[in-house]
Amino acid sequence: MEMKIPNPALEEEIRNVFANDSGGHDEAHIFRVVRMALRLCETQGGDRQIVYLAALLHDLDDPKRTGGRDGETALARALMQKYGYGAPTVQKVCAIIEKLSFKGQGRDVPETLEGKIVQDADRLDAIGAIGVARAFAYGGSRGRKMYDPDEPPAVGLSPEEYRRRKGSTVNHFYEKLLLVKDLMHTDAARRIAEKRHRETEAFLKAFLEEWEGKA
Repeated sequence: MEMKIPNPALEEEIRNVFANDSGGHDEAHIFRVVRMALRLCETQGGDRQIVYLAALLHDLDDPKRTGGRDGETALARALMQKYGYGAPTVQKVCAIIEKLSFKGQGRDVPETLEGKIVQDADRLDAIGAIGVARAFAYGGSRGRKMYDPDEPPAVGLSPEEYRRRKGSTVNHFYEKLLLVKDLMHTDAARRIAEKRHRETEAFLKAFLEEWEGKA
């Protein structure tokens, strides 16, 4: 019998891994995604255990943290095996994680409902008030400028181009944040995204007006 959710010991390991992150991919982000994913699961359906595990482990193998390649799941796989999850569960969760990240224009789409729910939850955390804060935290952690009027944003990037981008945080709004609303899979996430998208747009408008001394 596999463990039911939540799994406090597994959660504690995740907290320890992400506790010192200051770039917006910290433990708070992980658990916001978990809570949102389970919230979406309540109305959209899906296997709660798969959703829970994929949300909890979704950033463990992220190249931004490990320096590895997109789609790797070795760390997530090993941790699930450590806690006794069976092969079918491990495979389903890893298949979600492999296709979760944005990679420019949001090309990867998980095949299962559970994957779509977790991807929606992760992307929802990239917009709205917290999404804006996370964008600037990440940019600052990578030494990026807040804004450079002489550097236009780049849209339509390939995954490789998106990964290599070192542009300003404001450019990131145009290259990702303002695109997220239209990438939602579930009805519940679309409703939440509409509100957060408006908040993101309002912040960007105010930022640019203040930058130009117009407000």
